[in-house]
Amino acid sequence: MNLENIYHQELMQFVQDHLTEDPAHLLLSHKSLPGMDLKAAAQQIAMRQKAAKKLPFWASHPSLIFPPSLSMEQCSSELTAKYKARLVAGKTFIDLTGGFAVDTFYIGQHFTDVTYIERQEELVELAQHNLAKLFGDQDIKLKVVHQESVHYIQETQEKYDVLYIDPARRGTGNQKMYRLEDLEPDITQNWDLFHQKAKVLLIKASPMLDIHAALIALPEVNEVHVVGVKNEVKELLFLSTDSKGPVKIIATELSGNSEQQFSFTLDEELNAVVKYSLPQKYLVLPYSCILKTGAFKSFAVRFGLSKLHPHTHLYTTNELPDPVNGRVFEVLEELKLDKKILKARFPDWKVNVLTRNFPIKPDLIKKRYKLKDGGNEYLIACTLMDGQTSVLRCRLSQESK
Repeated sequence: MNLENIYHQELMQFVQDHLTEDPAHLLLSHKSLPGMDLKAAAQQIAMRQKAAKKLPFWASHPSLIFPPSLSMEQCSSELTAKYKARLVAGKTFIDLTGGFAVDTFYIGQHFTDVTYIERQEELVELAQHNLAKLFGDQDIKLKVVHQESVHYIQETQEKYDVLYIDPARRGTGNQKMYRLEDLEPDITQNWDLFHQKAKVLLIKASPMLDIHAALIALPEVNEVHVVGVKNEVKELLFLSTDSKGPVKIIATELSGNSEQQFSFTLDEELNAVVKYSLPQKYLVLPYSCILKTGAFKSFAVRFGLSKLHPHTHLYTTNELPDPVNGRVFEVLEELKLDKKILKARFPDWKVNVLTRNFPIKPDLIKKRYKLKDGGNEYLIACTLMDGQTSVLRCRLSQESK
């Protein structure tokens, strides 16, 4: 495919002129324009609209060409790509699963020699075009290769400071896969090969992957990074270097230009001694990235909090630590799930519902009692230290970060 023949200057200008319009409406209203692929233009507009939040810098660059929707969904966000870029540095960098090249670009800026590998020809052509525009006058030697990643790394004589890989996580029938052994390429089978070719390995895995199982499969990992954005786990990263010492697990919550980080070791978690308590003035719900790490005890010890129950990952205190890596709720009262009581507290039936270690899921509670999400208050249903269940009416604390 000759990109310049399709994405010529007139089409790219048309895209810029109609960025805020509905792509489907544009196709209907214009029908056809001489010398222009309207479907391609409409797709570029749609993808740029999607990229406005996920990849704002890329969306603002008028000469970049965007891929189909699936590649846009699978690529890293600008926020998480910049985070990964802080983890590694050196002279030579290879991205074995380049895709739309978002990670290639952000990580590659810390290197002088960048190699991009991708097996899908269309993405290779886009990367060749886009990376040349993005790197511009930077003194970076760029190599873009259309090949299967394992074959390339087997054949090359080059050695790299950093090798990055984000294996394909979709199987036959487009089902989502997450076990390392089921991904393509299989990192566990090629671990020694990758380490022969690079000093440092950075692996991006599914947020669904079990961290402890992965550490057994990848015994030379030094750091595990769980990255959350707006309280949703987005990326699970494994960093392998030649340094020694216990595995460090780092949970990072990203939000705009700020971040909150919590780190611990497996021994620290294993040896932590937790206090238990009935609900006090505040409840603390750790960010999702922290819960994903399994730091259930060390989180309590670090912030001087008590836990409600061994299997209820909610924490309580009368004096709120500052800062604390999670959402903080002020407890207003304990109440029963009773329609009359709920009607008195929430006349419009609007309240947010959360459950932790509770026999009924939030959706069923809302359905059973005709509740709707909304308002400033929360019903938090949970199991307490005495084994009894409880429903707490709460509001987000003004002291919560």
